[in-house]
Parts: sequence; C-alpha cells; structure tokens
Amino acid sequence: MLRNSFIFLPGVGEKTEKDLWDNGIEDWSAFLKAGRVSGLSALKKGHCDQLLLKAEKNLLHGNSAFFAHILPAGEHWRAYPAFKGDAAFIDIETSGRYGDVTVFGLYDGKETKTLVKGINLDKKVLKEELANYRMLVTFNGSGFDLPVLERFLPGVIPAVPHLDLRHACSRLGLTGGLKAIERRLGISRDVKVADMLGEDAVYLWNAWRATGNRDFLEKLVAYNEEDVVNLQPLAEFAVRKLTEGCLS
Repeated sequence: MLRNSFIFLPGVGEKTEKDLWDNGIEDWSAFLKAGRVSGLSALKKGHCDQLLLKAEKNLLHGNSAFFAHILPAGEHWRAYPAFKGDAAFIDIETSGRYGDVTVFGLYDGKETKTLVKGINLDKKVLKEELANYRMLVTFNGSGFDLPVLERFLPGVIPAVPHLDLRHACSRLGLTGGLKAIERRLGISRDVKVADMLGEDAVYLWNAWRATGNRDFLEKLVAYNEEDVVNLQPLAEFAVRKLTEGCLS
C-alpha cells in the first residue's frame, strides 16, 4: 500500500489521490513514468517526482522514520505491510495513576517480552528494545499508551510509524474497546483472562504490591500478553480492509 500512496505529496489529498488511481496512476512507478499528471503543473510534478524518488530510496533502505515524518498521522497504517516484519505490538498497564506504568508488554510476531515496574522496567533497557523496531502497533496508543510512557520514561518512544488500531478500526465501523472488537471478529483470549477488564489490571497490580503473592502478578502479565498478541491479527484485518477500501 505504501507504494500506492500519494497522500504525502504536496497538494495531494484523498480526492486527488483517488483521481490518480482512477486514471491509471496506481503506484510510484506509474507516477514517475507519466509525462504529465492532470491537475499538476510541470513544476509541481517535478517536485513530486523528487519526493517519490526519495521515498523509494528510504523504503529500499528500510528507513521507516522517513515515512513517520511525511505520512499524515491517520495514514501510518499504509506503512504496515512494508514494516510489519519489524513491528512491535505494545500495550501498557498502570496503577490507575496517569503516568505510573506498572507493566510494559511487547509482541514481535514471535514472542512476548514483559517489563515490570520494580523488577526489570528500566528506561535504558526499554529504549534499547524499542530501537530494534521500525513500526509500533497499539490500540488507543496515541491517546493513552504512548503519552503515558513518554511521561513515565521520557525519550523512549522511537520516531517510527505508529498504527493505532482504535482509529483504524473506527474507520471500518468497528467501535468500542479492544475486547469488544475482538469478539466481533472472532479473535479469542485465554480462558483464564478472557473476562478481565482494564480495572481488573489495576486491582491485580495493587494486590500484588500489597501481598507479594506472585499469582496476582502472573495473571496481570498473562492479561497483558493477550492484549499484545491479539493486536497482530487485528492489524492484519484492519489494514487489509482499509487497503481494499482505498484501491477498490
């Protein structure tokens, strides 16, 4: 989808982009080969050509930060197919106080990694871990997870594309919380944490801190792991449907 995108070109909005696709200019290669493009002066076409060549070079070198900068925030989903092999699916838990991160969970498509406050949640460790990825995927991360992390551990968030599945799903008519959307799509959870809610995560953390009973912490970690693992099939679904909606 990234090579089909023109939305980052100067003066190109959703309507102009759709007109380009409808007129047979479906990707960067077709745009560059076209001598003239309807609605663009020769000067503007030349500027767009240079930007597309720069985009092609950055994509070839895997520089996702370039696309985080030029794509509108709501269109970062377009970068997912190109960088999903190096995506971090992340989610945090808190004590109920804004900025107080208790658990950070990450899924890289193969395994989960969990950092817990007071045990291994460290700014340097987290920053080094996140530096390994070329894209972040969250559910409501732009409204919660990322700003809370930035407040709790400033400077750990890398400047890479961020797919917020809450907004991507909303564009598809899928609204509500993550678990409600999962149920609609048939994405299952481990029965041990299937009925848990966000406030239960706060309870489990406080219970663990008060009693030292590791059962509380282990259930909290299991809940967080389900959150991050289930982001992957949801991302695949949402990006596929958004792509079909654009290019159909």
